[in-house]
Amino acid sequence: MNVWQPEPDETLLSRSSVTFASGAATRVKGMRWFRDTDRKDIQGELPGWPEGPVYVPRSTGESIGRIGVKGAATALGVAVMAVLSSAGGNVSGSSGPDSGKDTPDDHENEVEDFPVMWAALGTTARTLPWQLDPGRSDEKHYRTHAIVTDRRLVIVGLPHLKKNDKIIEDEVLWETPLSAISGVEHRDFKDGHDVKITFTDASWCRLSSFQRARLTRYLRRPLEVIPLDALTPAQRSAVEDFLATAHAPDIGTPVVTRRPCGHFRAEALVPSELTSLFGAGSRSLSMDSDGKKLNTEEYHPEDF
Repeated sequence: MNVWQPEPDETLLSRSSVTFASGAATRVKGMRWFRDTDRKDIQGELPGWPEGPVYVPRSTGESIGRIGVKGAATALGVAVMAVLSSAGGNVSGSSGPDSGKDTPDDHENEVEDFPVMWAALGTTARTLPWQLDPGRSDEKHYRTHAIVTDRRLVIVGLPHLKKNDKIIEDEVLWETPLSAISGVEHRDFKDGHDVKITFTDASWCRLSSFQRARLTRYLRRPLEVIPLDALTPAQRSAVEDFLATAHAPDIGTPVVTRRPCGHFRAEALVPSELTSLFGAGSRSLSMDSDGKKLNTEEYHPEDF
């Protein structure tokens, strides 16, 4: 086992699986491009990158054909869902904060084209590792994780053994200080897994993670971390109760942050739950300023 660890005076905040995103609109579905600021394909210019697939956006005719097939399949699915519903089955879909939406936020870069790297020569995004690309790295046998600390964002690669995803052999592929990140934006079209990370040199990347909230929660700035000894007695008591009932003997020291809405979040990693498929396991508590645990219906968007 070779599990990446922070420096002694550095705080590990989150770890999640991550890749470059893939297009969802019919014209670019399953595709991705690496662009400079003139929209030229630069994947052949990226140092150390092996050759990868070359994509061509589908024509209008091809897109219409695929939409027609998809429409027929959707109609069949609706009919099946109606039968199941009439039989009393629970067939409702997800409505959580990462459930996605059908309307693009950026038509040019989500429907007509799908860049996952936008970078002028010499900028940070061009230094990202090729292993993040599903077109170059076999996800059946290899995974990439994003690790966030209070100092930096680190990308590690590791073998993925389906029969034993507890085996962790980390290799550091890339890192950058948090000070090099100027913006983090959720991109919800279509599945709600994507995030756009913009660097201070104006380059950016589009990544995808099934644990997107874990990835972005601590990248958004400013991040207000509250020392445990700065909590009120009621808040400390709530955190102690949370740890005592977490059902995780090896749970770590919780990190408490004040959310922009005024609520507090305590989150602690569980080392024994680390897997190559998903990343780190954790337990979390959301509470108000009086130390009262929040029910789901009391959450604000920032709490997620």
